Amino acid sequence: MAKRGESGEGAGLFESAAPRPLADRLRPRTLDEVVGQDHLLKPDGPLGRMVAARRLASMILWGPPGCGKTTIARLLAHSTDLHFEPLSAVFSGVADLRKVFDAARARRVAGQGTLLFIDEIHRFNRSQQDGFLPFVEDGTVTLVGATTENPSFELNAALLSRAQVFVLNRLDDAALEKLLSRAEVEMGRPLPLDADARAAVKAMADGDGRFCLNLCEELFALPGETVLDTNALAATIQRRAPLYDKAQEGHYNLISALHKSLRGSDTDAALYWYSRMLDGGEDPRYIARRLTRFAVEDIGLADPNALTQAIAAWEAYERLGSPEGELALAQLVIYLGTAPKSNAGYTAYKASVRAAKETGSLMPPKHILNAPTKLMKTIGYGKGYEYDHDTAEGFSGQNYFPEGMARREFYQPVERGFERDLRKRLDYWAKLRERRGEE
Repeated sequence: MAKRGESGEGAGLFESAAPRPLADRLRPRTLDEVVGQDHLLKPDGPLGRMVAARRLASMILWGPPGCGKTTIARLLAHSTDLHFEPLSAVFSGVADLRKVFDAARARRVAGQGTLLFIDEIHRFNRSQQDGFLPFVEDGTVTLVGATTENPSFELNAALLSRAQVFVLNRLDDAALEKLLSRAEVEMGRPLPLDADARAAVKAMADGDGRFCLNLCEELFALPGETVLDTNALAATIQRRAPLYDKAQEGHYNLISALHKSLRGSDTDAALYWYSRMLDGGEDPRYIARRLTRFAVEDIGLADPNALTQAIAAWEAYERLGSPEGELALAQLVIYLGTAPKSNAGYTAYKASVRAAKETGSLMPPKHILNAPTKLMKTIGYGKGYEYDHDTAEGFSGQNYFPEGMARREFYQPVERGFERDLRKRLDYWAKLRERRGEE
C-alpha cells in the first residue's frame, strides 16, 4: 500500500528518499480523509454522489488557499479511474493545452477518460477559456478548475454554463485540529505548545490547512523539551499575512460587511471589519470615502451632523497620517454605528430622478420665473408670485411643480432622530397648503 500522499506516478529512483514537506506527507489518500468539506464529499453531497455513480461532471472548485482544491481533484480522478492531468494557468499556454487534448483523445480511444485539472483557472484570459470549451463539451476531458476568485467575475459565461461551481469552505477550528493531530501522529510526538498557543496556531492559519501544517513543521524543528506559550509562539514563527486583495473580491466583501454592520447599528462588528480592512493593507482614504457615503446614504438627515463628522474624520486622517489618523476613522465608525438611521433622503433623490426622466422637459410654472424683459412680463413671467417672507407664516403654499404635473411627495422622513422634527414641519406646511387650496 502506498504511504499517505504518495501516488506512485512518475516517481524517480531516488525521489522517494528525498525529504518531503509535512503538508505533502499528510496529503489525504482518499476522499474520506479530506477535512472541512463534508458538505460536498459526504455520500449525499454533490461530489459524493458523483463518485458513487462514477460519473464526474466538469466543475469549478472555488475556495480560499489551503482548503484542498488540488487534493480533491486528484482524488476524484483516482476514485473514478480517470487519468489525472494537472496544469497551472500561471505557467501554461495554448501549446500546452493542445498537447493535453491530443493525449486525451488518444487515451479516450484506448478507453480511458482524462480529468484535466487547471489550477488558478481564472488566470486564463477569455480567449484561452474559450479554447478548451469544445473539448469539454464533447467529453474529451472532464474539466476541474480551481480558483480563489469569484467565478462570476473571472470566468466566461460560456464556461460557467458547462461546469458546476462548488464552493469549498475555509477550514474551521475542528478541521485544523484534525490536521494538528495527524501531524503529531506522523511525527510521533506532540506539538511543543500549551493549550493557548495551540489555539493561536489555528488562528494564525486562518483557515489554510497547508499553512497550518507548514507552521507545525517549523515547530517540530525546535529543540526538544520546548513548550511555547502564545508570547513565545509569536516570537518564534512569522504571522500569516491576512487574505485580502484590494483589487479582488475580498476587498468588496469586507467593505460590504462594514457598511451593513453600520446600517444594522452593530458598532462592535463595524469596528471589527474596519480593523480587518486596515490589517489587510486597505488605503484608509478609501475607507474614509465609503464612510462619508454611508453618512449621506444611510443616516442622512436623521443626524445631519453625521456628514460633518465624516468630513472632519477624513480631514483629520489627512492631517495626522498613519497610524494616528486611523483613530479618527475609528471614532467615525463608532459615531455612524450609534447614529439614528434613515435612507429617506437617498430614496427621495432616486424617486426624483425617475420623475425627472419621466416628465421630460416640462417648464416651471410662469409665476416662479424671473421677468427681466418687458416681453417676458407681457407673457406672464413672474405674474402672481408671492414672496414667502411677506406672508404671516413665512410660507405661501404656492405650487412650484411644472404646470400639468401632479404634486409628488418624494421625501418621506422617518420617525427617528432629527427627521422626526422634519416630519412635523412638512406636516405643518402640508396643512397650510391644503388650507390655501380651500380658500
